Amino acid sequence: MSYNHSPTKAREFADKVMERLDSLELPPIPVLFELWYVYESGEDAEITRAIDIMIKGGHELTEERCIELHNKYLNINLRSEEALSKAEGLVAETITNVSSAASAVHAKTETYSDQMAGVAGNLAQAKSPEEMKTIAESMMAQAKKMVEENRALETRLTQSASVMQQLREEMETVRKEAMTDALTGIANRKLFDAEFYRLVSLAHVDQKPLSLLMVDIDYFKSFNDNYGHQVGDQVLKLVARTLKDGVKGRDLPARYGGEEFAVVLPETQLEDAIKVANALREAVAAKEILNRATGARLGRITMSVGAALLGVNEKTSELIERADAALYKAKGGGRNQVVAAPSARQKRVSVAE
Repeated sequence: MSYNHSPTKAREFADKVMERLDSLELPPIPVLFELWYVYESGEDAEITRAIDIMIKGGHELTEERCIELHNKYLNINLRSEEALSKAEGLVAETITNVSSAASAVHAKTETYSDQMAGVAGNLAQAKSPEEMKTIAESMMAQAKKMVEENRALETRLTQSASVMQQLREEMETVRKEAMTDALTGIANRKLFDAEFYRLVSLAHVDQKPLSLLMVDIDYFKSFNDNYGHQVGDQVLKLVARTLKDGVKGRDLPARYGGEEFAVVLPETQLEDAIKVANALREAVAAKEILNRATGARLGRITMSVGAALLGVNEKTSELIERADAALYKAKGGGRNQVVAAPSARQKRVSVAE
């Protein structure tokens, strides 16, 4: 997992981690430090949810249990490596089988060719019909054997094609699992980090605009505490679906962490990004939340948005920091609004309701 925190933010999270480890009487070993850093920073929504449930349920967060959480949620790279190792083995085995079969058939083809040349010479020297018949039967036997060898090769090639298709399907499944948020079905933080870096790099090279929206569900913690995690999950799915349906195919909506989302808008000026943000905000606010189990109406939710336009030669971490600052301004200014971050050369923050 990669992190795009500023040095100040990183130190802040690190301090919280040390306090947490001290309070739980846990050693500051790398595995535990990483787990709690991810929790304190909200980098992985699944980890945050899992730990919150354990805390509220009164479960003791022992060293062993924390390591289990780390292995379950943060070892996806290990699982990917295992899948890749398996894939490499299948590819190597398939190539070896096909190569071996092709070499064998090639050798037998040359032998068959030599035999046919010899048979042709024998036919020319045959002195009786019986001798010619014997030679012809030999030719037919050799030809039949060659056909059988080719069919065997065809079968092995078909089997190899099946193995490769299975491999492609397995790797696609691994890729999707590694890059998709399990709860909401949209891009997870890992995919966001990779794609955001790529899209920002392209924007710099092509000298085209790119805007970033940082989105946070207002009062989500209270909503989650009041109605439970199942309803909270329902809200997260609703917001994710609204973001996905409300942007273009080239845009990237992602779950950034906890109740926070991010939307990357390539080739989009700040003014247009603000329009998109307000449309998304209004779409979410228009939806009423129902308890699926009881049918009870739970009201509506709103979200705050910080919008920022990529500056000349600006780093991804700097753009995120400016969009985050605008988001905090939106939440501090009353929530349910969009705040546009100033450019790198400006200091004033504007509110765009």
